[in-house]
Formats: sequence, structure tokens, C-alpha cells
Amino acid sequence: MGTDGHGIRTLVAFHGCCLSCKYCLNPKCLGPKTWVKEMSPEEVMHEIAKDELYYIATKGGVTFGGGEPLLKSGFIKEILELGAKRWNIAVETSLNVPKENLQELRSYINEYIVDIKDMNPNVYQQYTGKSNEQVKSNLKWLIDEELSDRIICRIPLIPGYNSKYAQEVSKELLIQMGIRRFDLFTYKTPKL
Repeated sequence: MGTDGHGIRTLVAFHGCCLSCKYCLNPKCLGPKTWVKEMSPEEVMHEIAKDELYYIATKGGVTFGGGEPLLKSGFIKEILELGAKRWNIAVETSLNVPKENLQELRSYINEYIVDIKDMNPNVYQQYTGKSNEQVKSNLKWLIDEELSDRIICRIPLIPGYNSKYAQEVSKELLIQMGIRRFDLFTYKTPKL
């Protein structure tokens, strides 16, 4: 699996996020919308459908990322209802969204790439500016829905916020919840 899912993929990136991560990987998603190309669901589908043969041949598809794509779950549903039945659909998410947003897309998503940050509530709060209670609740809901095999949890080593040991503690807590697939890596701090 690549960074954004299996096979050849198209990444559809959304503007806006509910977190304020200190080392945001896509800070443009938080800034003004002056650079954003706004599109209708039909326009998005027209663009992503151009690569349908590649998706089918490689078991690839579309990854919705951002920002936080699940803030726009209704929009994503509109896109997918236009015809994405044979594609692998992934979402890169913090899961720090209302549960209704997850529920709306439950039957459409093949893979959840979840950026956990850290399971320690204090580390998460310091790093993102928000609580991780919603994240834990949404993970539990996905597991209760028997979707744990569709979840990959990304656990970064965040310089100045957590440690290698903390990464392992987070992984162990997630294993206890029922998660089996992980991506452990180190954030590279921005050069000033």
C-alpha cells in the first residue's frame, strides 16, 4: 500500500480542518480560500472518472483527504453516488468529526486512513488544540460496526510532543481496541 491507499489513485483534497496541528502537513487547507478551486460533485466526478481504467486495473481508486474531508461527508456522498462502484474509496481523516458524518459514508468507504496523532489526551490537546474524545468514540463506532480491518492508524513521532515510547503506548492501546494495521513514522519539523 502506498501513502494514500492501494493502486493508482486520485487524491481529492478538501479545504478546512477542525484541528490546529503545530506541524500541519497541508497548511494551505487552513488559510484563505483564494487558491481553492471550488467544484460541483459532477465536476469532481468528471475529473476523477478520467482514470477509471487505471483504478480498475490496479485495484486503486480515490482518496479523499485535506484538510478534513469528513467535514464534507454530504458532498463526498454526492460524488460517489454519481458512479464509483468499482473503485476503492479511501478517506484520510483525523476522525475528529461528528459521528453522523461517519455514518453518512459508512457504506461507501473501503479504507479509513486515520491520523491518530497520539492516544494520550494531553499530548493530543497540546499538539492539535482539541480533545481526542471524539476520535476515540468514532474509532470505537467503526470497530463496533466490524470495520476494523478497513482501518490503518497512523501514529507519528512528533518532535517536541511525544516520544518513540509514546508511539508504542498508543499502538498498544489501539491494539487493545481491535486495530491491527498501523503506519508508524516520524514528522520532519519544518526548517525555519
